[in-house]
Amino acid sequence: MTNLSAQPDQQVFHTHRRLLFSVAYRLLGSAADAEDTVQDAWIKWSAAERSQVADPKAYLTRIVSNLALERLRSTRHKRETYVGPWLPEPILTGNDASEIVTDAESVSMAMLVVLETLSPLERAVFVLKEVFGFSHAEIAEAVERSEAAVRQAAHRAREHVRAGRPRFTADRSRQREATEQFLAAAAGGDVNALMELLSPDVTLWTDGGGKVRQALRPVVGAATVAAWFASIGTVSYQGVEPADMKAELVEINAGPGIVFSGHGRVIATLTFDFDADGRIATLHNVANPDKLQAVADGTAYDIRTR
Repeated sequence: MTNLSAQPDQQVFHTHRRLLFSVAYRLLGSAADAEDTVQDAWIKWSAAERSQVADPKAYLTRIVSNLALERLRSTRHKRETYVGPWLPEPILTGNDASEIVTDAESVSMAMLVVLETLSPLERAVFVLKEVFGFSHAEIAEAVERSEAAVRQAAHRAREHVRAGRPRFTADRSRQREATEQFLAAAAGGDVNALMELLSPDVTLWTDGGGKVRQALRPVVGAATVAAWFASIGTVSYQGVEPADMKAELVEINAGPGIVFSGHGRVIATLTFDFDADGRIATLHNVANPDKLQAVADGTAYDIRTR
């Protein structure tokens, strides 16, 4: 027999599902973990005494925040022992997300990398306060800490993020143009053209997770990074010859990025951060196959905060 009373509860959860994923992904830096966390939140919501819930949005946010915090703490050791740089799991995003600068910045690869340097509590407090606009009192209830502890964590997190946050430029057309030019120059092996697009102290971070061949340390400097990408068209990678490699310009984490694919599979993603002059300052290259499933699935996530 169908439980008719469950249907409104399903509808309430569905209404807030996008928000819950948006919170979980920013807290975890992994689409797979965020999806699992939202699913776990559904199980808890289904078992809850919902007649006592005055504000479903706040209640569900509290559930997902706590679940994400538990997951962050349990995966911390795994990330500390990771082979090479640990980068977030990239996701495809729609243009609606990139139209709001604060939404785009908070889900950028650069910001997620900075958030990775925070403690789990600091990360949760920062995301809920600075990105989603929750009050200190609401966050204290969500993470089950005193309001004083939350204020202290918020202050520490803001200081860390301010120190590590990259310069953010909102000129989307310039970013897309530079990405297109980069792709053309790399495909043509044009080192000089690449050099013009790169900041002198540009840094390339590559994440292969020990599964595929990648640099285990950051590659620094325009000449070195340009040479790295100019060779793309001359050598095979993961068994894919240059002629069989496809590079597509897409929206990744609310900014212009490139997806490399071949032999029917996604091989890597590349995203960019820009300096004040519109030159490429940082590149994040994810090639660990375990982190490419969300992009391979082709789902464009809606990661708006409102």
